[in-house]
Formats: sequence, C-alpha cells, structure tokens
Amino acid sequence: MLSQLSIRDIVLIERLDLAFETGLSVLTGETGAGKSILLDSLSLALGGRGDGGLVRHGEDKGQVTAVFDVPGNHDARQLLRENGIDDDGDLIFRRVQSADGRTRASINDQPVSVQLMRQAGQLLVEIHGQHDDRALIDTDIHRTLLDAFVGLTDEVQHISGLYRSWRDAERAFRTHRAKVEAAAREADYIRASVEELEALAPRDGEEDELAEQRSRMQKAERIAGDISEASEFLNGNASPVPPIASLVRRLERKSHEAPGLLEETVELLDQALNHLSNAQMEVEAALRKTEFDPRELERVEERLFALRAAGRKYSVAVADLPALAEKMVADLADLDAGEEKLAELEKLAAAAKNEYDRAAAGLSEKRRHGAEALAEAVMAELPALKLERARFMVDVTSDPDAATAEGIDTVEFHVQTNPGTRPGPIMKVASGGELSRFLLALKVALADRGSAPTLVFDEIDTGVGGAVADAIGQRLKRLSDKVQVLSVTHAPQVAARAATHLLISKGPAGEGSEKIATRVATMEPEHRTEEIARMLAGASVTDEARAAAKRLLAGNG
Repeated sequence: MLSQLSIRDIVLIERLDLAFETGLSVLTGETGAGKSILLDSLSLALGGRGDGGLVRHGEDKGQVTAVFDVPGNHDARQLLRENGIDDDGDLIFRRVQSADGRTRASINDQPVSVQLMRQAGQLLVEIHGQHDDRALIDTDIHRTLLDAFVGLTDEVQHISGLYRSWRDAERAFRTHRAKVEAAAREADYIRASVEELEALAPRDGEEDELAEQRSRMQKAERIAGDISEASEFLNGNASPVPPIASLVRRLERKSHEAPGLLEETVELLDQALNHLSNAQMEVEAALRKTEFDPRELERVEERLFALRAAGRKYSVAVADLPALAEKMVADLADLDAGEEKLAELEKLAAAAKNEYDRAAAGLSEKRRHGAEALAEAVMAELPALKLERARFMVDVTSDPDAATAEGIDTVEFHVQTNPGTRPGPIMKVASGGELSRFLLALKVALADRGSAPTLVFDEIDTGVGGAVADAIGQRLKRLSDKVQVLSVTHAPQVAARAATHLLISKGPAGEGSEKIATRVATMEPEHRTEEIARMLAGASVTDEARAAAKRLLAGNG
C-alpha cells in the first residue's frame, strides 16, 4: 500500500507530507483547490511523464517521494531485485523535476531509469479516471484480468514454458536443417578438405615448434663456418701450439744456465699452452653442437610452409587448423547422419507443438467458462450503478495460428449500453461516465485479483448523484476491504463511507504572502460533517445540509 507521499515545490504545493492508511481514503475540496496536482505528483513519482511546468514558480526544482509498504514476495520487489535494486524495507520512489525539464529518478536511493520506475509503479498503483482507463484500453490486460479472475496465472506460466520449449525445438530443427542443406551443397569440398587436413594432421602449437627449430638451425648454419675456421687454426698445420711447445722446451734447458732469468717466462708460456689446449677442446665441442643434417632443416621448412599454405587456403591461422579439421569432420558427420538427426529434431518439434496445442486448447476452454462467470459477476454490479439496461460481455476468440506465450486467445471486453444497440468494444461504445462505472464493477468483481495493491479513482462519480453515487461509495468501500483505495470525489455519498477523509484547499502561502499554496488536512470526525454538508449544499451550507451530512456519516459509521 501507499503509506506516505511527500511533495516539495510542485505547482501550488510548497511543502506537503501525507500519511495514508489502509481502507478507503477520499480527497475532497473545492474545484481548483489542487486535487489534480496531488494525482499528477503521484503519477510523477511512479514514472509518469515529467514537465518543467510542474515546478513551483520561482523554484529551480521540485520533488515527489512516495513510500510503499508491500509484502516481501510482491512482484514489484522481484522486479527491483532482477534489476539489482536493494528492496529491503519500504520501497521509496523519488522523482526530482527540474524547471528546465530534466528529471532524476531513484528507488531506495539508487538511481534508476524512468522506464524501470514506471514498470515498478504500475505494479504498485493503478490510477483510473473517466479519461485514463488503461485497464479497459489494452486487450492484453483484458486477458490478464480474466486469467486473474479464473485463477489461471500458474497455468499461463506453464503455457509460457511449453511455448518456449516448442519454439526452441523448432529453432533447433530449422538450424540443423539449414546446416545439413549447406553441408550438402558443399559436400565434395568438405570431403576433399577433410582428406587434405587428415593427411596434413596439424597439431596444436606445431607452427611455433617448427619455427623455433628452423630459426635455431639457421643460426647454427651461419656461425658454423667461423667455428670451423677457428678449429682449423688451433688444430691444423698452422697451429701455434707445436712452435710454442718447442720454444718452452728450449727455454727450460737454457734456464739452468742462467738461474732466475727465464723461469717466469717459461711459466707464462706454459699457461698459454694450457689455455690454447682448453680452447682447442671448446672449439671442438662448439663444432659438434653446430653439426646438423641439412636434410632435417629442409624437412622442417617443408612442413612449416605446408602448414602456412593450408592456413592461407582455408583463411584461418595455422593454430586454428586442428579446430577447423575437427569442425569439418563434424560437418561431414552431420551430412552423413543429417537426415536421421533432422527427422528426430522434426519429431521433437512436432511433439512440443502438440503438447502446447493441447494445453492451449484446455486453457481456452477454461477461459471461455471463466468469461461467462466474469461477465455474470460484473453484470451483478451494474443495476445499482444505473446500468441495469446494459450488458457486459467477455469475448474470447481463439486462433491456433496466432499462438503466443499466453496461449491462442484474444480476450476483449464488450458492452451493450442499451437494448437493441449493437454490442462493441467497451472503449468505443461506453461514454466516459459509463466507462468509469463499468471499470468499478469490474474491479469489484475481481476484488484483490489482478489489481495493484493501491487503486486510485479520479472523480469516477462525476455526473451522477443520489442512489448511483451511493452505490459507487458502497463498492469503493467493499473494494477497500481487499486493497487500498484512494478516491478523488465530489459525491458526499462516497466521502461519507471513507475511513480517512483528506480535505484539499488553497490559500496564501503564509501570512501576508501573495503566493497561493495548496494544503491538505486530515479531517477529524467533527469537521467531516461540515465538509460533507458543503458537498451537499454547495456554497451556502444550511442546517438541513448539516443534518443530512450527519445522517450520511451515521449510516456509514
């Protein structure tokens, strides 16, 4: 239910904080006092169209905050959770309207799109008036209301699941059929490609391995000549080792003849011989490492080039060749076994459709029986609303070729306002006042099924009085036993049945102020008599009007 509504700087409202209770609340006041401003403000907080003209004159922005107390399993909470909005505690809808036309929307202090605010708002509040009966405009809503009345919501969800299964099965069949047909057109190409790729047998990571091996061999080939030349110098006929060794031996013999003169030289030459010997061994080792078979390099290059040529041919990276080979093998398998699988998928799609068709036919039957019961329930409310000569009909049209996730039915409310006239869609046949009364009868018949937890009726009693107004008041009161009802009314018979009576008035914003502001006051029982008397008598309230007001309040206490 709507528990609080706070308005700041909207049109004539400077600052207003309202608390709402369960049951029936009425809003009354002189024409032009600002009742429509309240509804426009509520609509803004529920995601309605913004307008810079709503901002109070002289202010930069206005703001409306609506607070809702709804159960934890309510659809609005589920919608918010699906969109990542925290829904702990009350649901707080806030809309800031700037004078330049821009708006900001938030729910529970988290920014949201106006579209999400509107979707959530429609689950919480319905606003109905003579010129805004959305529940009677959209035939999809007609079907939803009928399903709610009959108790078919779970069955419709089951139908939706069957519809998705059927469509998924059909989509799988069509996809596979297209795949098989495409494979059949390319059968020769695919078979030749499979043979070529199977012969090539590419491996994951093979290109990188071959490229690295080829690079290593090419580098070895480039330095092998220099290493060979060094080996020839150190180990060949021109090697410096034998002359140095001979020189060392001669110097060693001479060193005995001149002690202390040649010992250091001999030692250094010995070290040089040792280093040259080590160099000979290292050069030989390096030469062995650079040895490779040129035929192996040729084999590596041929394999590498063959893989890259295949990649270019099939327009894929070499690394993707193994996956391509697997895909082509699978395509070939699909082609070879395609007809069998296609027949199986076609059979599954047909079975899914048959299951949907049976369930949809059963749902249609229940809707037709339910349509009669709903029509009877609405008709039972019409005589008291001075529509005793009217007929309300629920037209259910079934078309198996127009299957949807909600079944095969189109549901439309038809009325005949007078005997002898042609029945037709309710929006085309009924006048504004009749439309409001049909809507009220429909809402009473549905009780709390198919309705938002808060219903707002904007002057649906316009143009009626006496017994009809009293009948409207009775039904609003009955309806408020199931859902919260707010009614903007000019009918004292309706106002007298309210649990909460809000009086809307306008006057100076403050003492000595030239600005006009709208105010709303919750009326105490002793003041309600005067207001209802005003509604009965008009500008001049008489004692007779006060007495009549007391009788109305006493009769509805």
